Amino acid sequence: MIIGITGKTNVGKSSFFKAATMVDVEIGDRRFVTIKPNIGIGYVTVNCVCKDGRRYIPVRLIDVAGLIPGAHEGRGLGNKFLDDLRQASVFIQIVDCSGLTDAEGKPTQNYDPAFDVEFVQNEIDLWFADVIKRAVGRIGKAQSREELVQLLTEQLSGLEISKKHIQTALEKVSVTDTERFARTVRRVSKPMLIAANKIDLEPAQKNFGKLKEKFKDTIVIPTSADYEIALEKAAEAGMIEYPSGNSFKILDPAKISEKQLNALEKIRSVMEKFGSTGIQECLNRAVFDLLDYIVVYPVEDENKLSDKKGNVLPDAFIIPRGTTALELAFKIHTDIGNKFVSAIDARSKRRLGKEYVLKNNDVIRIMISR
Repeated sequence: MIIGITGKTNVGKSSFFKAATMVDVEIGDRRFVTIKPNIGIGYVTVNCVCKDGRRYIPVRLIDVAGLIPGAHEGRGLGNKFLDDLRQASVFIQIVDCSGLTDAEGKPTQNYDPAFDVEFVQNEIDLWFADVIKRAVGRIGKAQSREELVQLLTEQLSGLEISKKHIQTALEKVSVTDTERFARTVRRVSKPMLIAANKIDLEPAQKNFGKLKEKFKDTIVIPTSADYEIALEKAAEAGMIEYPSGNSFKILDPAKISEKQLNALEKIRSVMEKFGSTGIQECLNRAVFDLLDYIVVYPVEDENKLSDKKGNVLPDAFIIPRGTTALELAFKIHTDIGNKFVSAIDARSKRRLGKEYVLKNNDVIRIMISR
């Protein structure tokens, strides 16, 4: 499962990526700073089972070259951008909520960020439509719905589109209406939320309410990638304590310059207004709300909730809701899946079959044949 960072050029995508992963990537106030995709690890957070505090679970992120109108036809770095996004399971679209960059990422004033949401999503949907048109042309006339689903699944597997995605889309629209079918497949297979970035700027704060109102059926989160990076650097320098993502504590004001103190208080005021810098919320909601994933904890000792070395709850797996005990076994290791006998619920000590559908926060021991 990969989170794709999308958006037009020069909106702060690489800043968002750095804020989420702390991978040191090139950031600049110009177009097409990112050419080759940046790939890194971020973390979603959950309340840990049977432990105090938070659990940080790794997820992969990919930050690709920015889009401009006409990208699906090859304008800018469009073909590369879209091809790099094939493997993503969910998109976070970064929008310059301040309205200080135009559709091509050039400096401007009073630009409507809603246009960016529409044109970026349209470019991705048109790219999907091109791929689907070619796929439909190759499969000819299917003899049955089941055959059509199977053929489309095979042709679209390169886009990480599953049979379930195809079935869901076909229930809503016919494949003969290619563009509508493409939009439906994209929304089902790669849902998207909006990160209204640069919320630390006054124009962005004025635009945010209008953006959220216009896209009321989409998750819209106010973000400041620059502020998140500043806080993480301050924490590394020992200036602040910043464990939670939604508040921070200045450790020793006497050791901080007046300029640094003022900057931190400015960041605090924005966080108090919007709840956080928004970066962590974007990752969490992409995984748990849009993808509807859950967390399970496989253990080797159901009584101590540990592995063989005594490490308590050593692993946390993020899996799609509806995953079975057998499917979890294969995710852990192919050999474990092949030797699966049963599972044990660590709480109730109840023995579970291979078809048992896992629930959020289940602690499970997999029993295998020797």
